[in-house]
This record gives sequence, C-alpha cells and structure tokens, in this order.
Amino acid sequence: MQSVQVRDVMQRQVPTVTPNMPLTEVVNILLANSVSGLPVVDQQRQVIGFISEQDCIHALLVSSYHCEGDPEVGDVMFADPVVVSPADNMVDLAQNLGRGKPKVYPVAENGKLVGIITRSQILTKLARMGCGWGDRASA
Repeated sequence: MQSVQVRDVMQRQVPTVTPNMPLTEVVNILLANSVSGLPVVDQQRQVIGFISEQDCIHALLVSSYHCEGDPEVGDVMFADPVVVSPADNMVDLAQNLGRGKPKVYPVAENGKLVGIITRSQILTKLARMGCGWGDRASA
C-alpha cells in the first residue's frame, strides 16, 4: 500500500475556474461535477487559487444581503492552496488529512494542474486495498 501514488487515485478530467468567473457559474460547475471545490487556474493552467462550496456560500450570502451583484472568483478564492504532486505518496497524504484540512487537493506538475484528489477518492482506494478489512467486518 505504501507504493500507491496520488497519480494512481487522482481524477484527471477536472473542470477549472478562472479568477474572473462569476460565482453563480462556479456553483453550477460544482453541482454538475459533484465536487466540493475547484482549482483556480490562469491561462497557462498554473494553479493560482482554490474555491470551495463554503467560499461560494459565504460570498453569495454577503453579496445578496448587501445587493452587491454576483461576486467573481478572484474576490473570494483562497490564493495559497495546498497543492500536491502526482508522485506524492497517497498514504502519506491520507495520514495528513485532518479536521480543517482541505477536502479536495489540486494536483500539479511543474505548477500546472493535472488533476485533483479528494478525500472520497482516497477513502475508496483505502477501502479497496484494505488487508482483509471486509472479512473482519462480516465476522
């Protein structure tokens, strides 16, 4: 199990968002793809931020309360996201997941987005690999 890398588990086809996109468009992308957050990229697919469902909820609540119109991604994105490498060890990443940590990690090579990895993908992989855990559960 120690040899499983992020590239073995990550989702390669990832919708991305740009800093100038309206949040209502981002919400539609999040919902259509059943993800809780997305990487924000520039024109060269360099990861420059991250936007989550929670970011969208908060910003849309505030903007609707103050009648400020539709905010853009760049106004609310997290500009210093945790980015992992495809060569990173999945088990090490899983061990570092904790309360308050991201649920979705952009995966980048040389700064360019190549995918995402989610807690659900890690959990699924661990459950499938699990050293007879299924046998113990039924005992």
